[in-house]
Amino acid sequence: MYALHLSRSAIFALLAVTLLAIPAAAALPAAPAAKKVPVTDVYFGTKIVDPYRWMEQPNNPDLAAYLKAQSERTRAILDAIPGRGALLARLNALTETITSSSAVTRRKDDVFYERIAPGSNLSKLYVRARSAPERVILDPATLAADGHHFAIAGYTPSDDAKLVAVLLTPDGSESASITRFYDVATGSALPDTLAKSRFGVTGWRGDGKALYYLRFQDLAPGAPPTALYQNIRTYLHVLGTPQSADRPVFGSGLSPTVPIGENEFAAAGVDPASPYALGLIINGVQRERRLYVAPKAQLDSGKAAWVEVFDYADDVTDVTVRGSDLYLLSHKNAPRFAVLETSAAHPDVAHAKVIVAPSNRVIDSTAAAQDALYVFERDNGIAHVVKVDYRSGAIDEIPLPVQGTLGGATADPQFPGFIAKLEGWTVSPQWFAYDPASNAVVNTNLDPPSPVDYSAIASEEVQVRARDGVMIPLSIVHRKDVKLDGANPTLLYAYGSYGISSSPSFSAPRLAWFEHGGVFAVAHVRGGGENGEEWHAAGKDANKINTVNDFIDCAQWLIDQRYTSPAKLGGRGGSAGGITMGGAIARAPQLFAAILDEIPVSDQLRIEFSANGPPNIPEFGSVQTQAGFQNLYATSPVQHVVPGGKYPAVMVTTGANDPRVDPWQAAKMAATLQADTTSGRPILLRVDYAGGHGLIGATKSQGAELGADEYSFLLWNMGVAGFAPSR
Repeated sequence: MYALHLSRSAIFALLAVTLLAIPAAAALPAAPAAKKVPVTDVYFGTKIVDPYRWMEQPNNPDLAAYLKAQSERTRAILDAIPGRGALLARLNALTETITSSSAVTRRKDDVFYERIAPGSNLSKLYVRARSAPERVILDPATLAADGHHFAIAGYTPSDDAKLVAVLLTPDGSESASITRFYDVATGSALPDTLAKSRFGVTGWRGDGKALYYLRFQDLAPGAPPTALYQNIRTYLHVLGTPQSADRPVFGSGLSPTVPIGENEFAAAGVDPASPYALGLIINGVQRERRLYVAPKAQLDSGKAAWVEVFDYADDVTDVTVRGSDLYLLSHKNAPRFAVLETSAAHPDVAHAKVIVAPSNRVIDSTAAAQDALYVFERDNGIAHVVKVDYRSGAIDEIPLPVQGTLGGATADPQFPGFIAKLEGWTVSPQWFAYDPASNAVVNTNLDPPSPVDYSAIASEEVQVRARDGVMIPLSIVHRKDVKLDGANPTLLYAYGSYGISSSPSFSAPRLAWFEHGGVFAVAHVRGGGENGEEWHAAGKDANKINTVNDFIDCAQWLIDQRYTSPAKLGGRGGSAGGITMGGAIARAPQLFAAILDEIPVSDQLRIEFSANGPPNIPEFGSVQTQAGFQNLYATSPVQHVVPGGKYPAVMVTTGANDPRVDPWQAAKMAATLQADTTSGRPILLRVDYAGGHGLIGATKSQGAELGADEYSFLLWNMGVAGFAPSR
């Protein structure tokens, strides 16, 4: 996901597919031509001509008309695919089996969680007391009006578990998110509503009468798009008062001892188990942070005596607090991370105590419980948990009942143990709780096992030698009776940015792909976090070309090993993964029958001039420097699509309400491919007018519709019988 890391998981992760022969181009409606108004930029002596710069103009009616025409054409083509209706019905049936809980949080004796279940189109917010049945606090379907829907984008219970702040997003438009408040006991809404609060609540004041939240600045008329994410500060809101009365307590211009740049986010919060307030400085998507601490009692004044704990150079990416103790996750001289301990009373990172030393395992996160510090690790993609005793420092491994991915881990300093979700490629997610008294990891039965039968499906993990000799992990999921004859429709997914790992995940809808005999694969390309910070850095900024090359090399390996062939191979990636898909389209079109280019970053030379551009400079670089321009140009998709190229079938997707990757990025890619390709294969642009960044904030039915469109497109262009549109 090209964006800030404060986001929810999509409803369906890594949907996969099967595919058909392409009819003559004349059988398809002609693509709407995009007008060309060339604009020439000169970057350090290199001339770049952009014929579609006009698309970037805010509220551009010409772009709106172009998107509408493209959308209508795409809809007509996809609806004419014979097998789409049956495929949609199958996806609806599979998704209707899903009971999936997420964002599990404990407060006192209550457990809060979001859940989407059969019969629901959106996740609801629940609470379950230890000895009482679960209750629904909020069903966002009750907020729908005039064909528009709200989705829960996050929530934060008060320390006493009596109130909960809920972040709501309309039609996937995160920029329009609001925070509302609900009484946990009754589910009734409080009158307070917070706008410009897209990143939500950072903490509740201990008395439960006020809270802290990240607030966007008020933009002056005519402000440039890049001003949207600037000067984000933490505000105090007292319940029962208007938002206009809220005041900033941490951020730019408030403290002479805390320098904060306009592109840095200032996030302050409190923890009920600590006497200190934490002030975190976040430089966009950069993983490393800056941290300040101050007495909790001083936070409301906006004039707290902040003391620096660590700077960006200390390579700390996460912090866990327990009383006055700070546990830091750092990759300083530890590419796969180490856990350090220092004191908020007298911080000294240079001499911090090493709690968990670096090893071959990648450390993902930590959580402080009453009894111990829990450290969550990965070894070759398999989750591990170790318990660190606060007094002795003794480390004990906790046996886990599932070999797979651990996610959503949460602990409470007032209670022992932790709660976490475990799943795998063929194992449906289940929430487990660890009880230190019995040393047992017990299924909470929060969700039932999936009724979808995966008994015929197997997964394997292999290593692929990239062109520079580096071994790239590749996950392959397929039917147990798969034949290596080159005839299997195969979908290869990759992301590869921000140090985010593509970990094993279960998907009920993916069974529709396996039912067509397909192979699903995930290339764990450099730029992700699979092998720690070195792996991330090896696919970042100047090294971004490695991400693209790794994906292409994994595609070639699947062909060489006879899992598939170019006529049966598809690619899929989105957001920052659009850089990878665009690179594959431009650099290795001969390897793919079709590619799904979802909500893609397609013109990297123009990223930083969009609203979400400045926060992403730490990951991709800037055209303001010669090295930055050269790095961005090397992997910018639209600059490497050439007239006369024979490109595979491509479906580009976008959401009309996407605040992370502007729709003009997808529009430029579609227009460029449609103008330049000579292969005769279809290039489609799909627009979801009730959607945002992919499936963030989407309904279950939106997910099924997208899956049916993408699966049908792939099946058609890979030659699977029954999916060729009639002439």
